[in-house]
Amino acid sequence: MATPAADRSAADLAAWIPRLLAVWRAARRGPKRPGPRPPPDALLPDELREVAAAVTRLSTGLTRDRELAGARYLDDEKLLGAYLLFYWPTSYLQARGVLSELPRRPHTVLDLGSGPGPLAFAALDAGASSVTAADRSKQALQAARELSRLAGEPLTTRDWNPAQRQPVAGLTGGRAPDVILAGHLLNELWKGPEQAAKRAALLEEARATLAPGGSLVVIEPALRETSRALLEVRDLLVAGGAAVRAPCLLRGACPALVKPSDWCHAERAYEPPPLVAQIAKAAGLRKEAVKMSYLVLAPPGEPWAEPPPGRVFRVVSEPLAGKGRLRYMGCGPAGRMGLALQEKHLGEGNRRFEALLRGDVVGLEGSEPRGDGLALGSGSKVELLAAAGRPVPQGPPGTFAALAPIQPTAPAAGPGPAAAPDGE
Repeated sequence: MATPAADRSAADLAAWIPRLLAVWRAARRGPKRPGPRPPPDALLPDELREVAAAVTRLSTGLTRDRELAGARYLDDEKLLGAYLLFYWPTSYLQARGVLSELPRRPHTVLDLGSGPGPLAFAALDAGASSVTAADRSKQALQAARELSRLAGEPLTTRDWNPAQRQPVAGLTGGRAPDVILAGHLLNELWKGPEQAAKRAALLEEARATLAPGGSLVVIEPALRETSRALLEVRDLLVAGGAAVRAPCLLRGACPALVKPSDWCHAERAYEPPPLVAQIAKAAGLRKEAVKMSYLVLAPPGEPWAEPPPGRVFRVVSEPLAGKGRLRYMGCGPAGRMGLALQEKHLGEGNRRFEALLRGDVVGLEGSEPRGDGLALGSGSKVELLAAAGRPVPQGPPGTFAALAPIQPTAPAAGPGPAAAPDGE
C-alpha cells in the first residue's frame, strides 16, 4: 500500500515526464519529421526502438557486465537520452524515498555526481530552496539546466570531477549545505583494494562541509556487489566515529558482511509511469519496484540518535518462506537475526507481523530467543514504529546503553535476503 508521501512523489514525478521527453527530443539529432506533433508523454515507434536499444546498453553496462561503471556514458547523446527517459524517474523516486526519512526537510542542497539532476529536482520538490548540481558531464548538466528552465525551478550547476581532486567545499559558495546528495556515484569511483578507503575519504570530506544537524545521503544500486561495497565504506566511517541516521539501528560493524551471500537493500512498491513501462516492455526489462542501497550520515561530531526503547528491528528482507510460519530477517540495536511467528499463534496483538514490508521498523514485545533469532508467541505484540521511508522515532537519552544483547540459542541458519536483480 502506498503511503501519502509516496503518492505525492508519484504525482510530482508525473509532472516531470513531459519535460524529460521535451528535453530528449530537443537534443535528439536528425532532421525534424513531418506530420503531427508527437505525444508529450509517450514515444513514437521509431523513438521507442532507439531508446529501448540504448536502455539495453545502459542496463548491461551498469547492472550486468558493469563495463560502463566509471565510464563517461552521459557524454554519449543516446545513453544520456536513455538515462533521462528510463533511469531518471527511478533515481528521482529513490531520492524522494530517502529524503522522507530525514529528521527535517532539506533547504540548501548540494548534489554530487548529479548527472541530469534527478536527485537535485527531487530535493527541490521535497522543499529545498537552493540546490547545486555538480557533475563532470557538461551534456548532463546542460540537460539539467533545460529541465530547470521548463519546470521553472531554480538550479545552480557546477563542473566537478572527483578524480581530479576538486574539493567539495569549493562547490558550496561558502554556504554550508544542510543536505548533500551522492546518488549512484561511489560505485563508479575508484577500483581495487583501496577503493573503500578512497570512497570513505570522499564522504568524510563531504560530511565536513555539512551544516550542523545536516545529512549526507548516499544512494547506490541494489546489486550485491555495489551494496556490499557501500557497507564496507559504512564500516570504515562508523569505525572512525561517524553516526548513521538511516537505515542502520546497529552501531557496530554491519552483520550483512559476515556471509558473502548477504547484502542489504531497500525496496519500495512502484507503479512505473506509462512512459517507463513502455520502454521497459520494449527493452525486455522489469520495473516493478524501486530498489536501492542507501546510507544517511550525520555531520562530524554529531552522535547517533537514540533508538526507541525495547526490542526494535528494521525488516531487511521480504517474507521468507516457511511451512506454517511467518519469518523475516531483522536488524536492530541488538544485531541481525531471524524474526519468526507460527501462523497458529497469530492474534490481535501480533497480526501486524503478517503485513510487514522490507524497511519497516517494528517494536516487539513477548518474544524469546530461539534458533537464529527471536520467536513470537500468541501473547506477543508487534508495533509498527515507522513505515518504510519514514523517520524512526527517537528514544530517551541512554536507551541504547540500557539495551541487553540477545543471544541466539543455536547457530544462525536459514536464507538471507532475496536477490535484487534490478540494481537501479
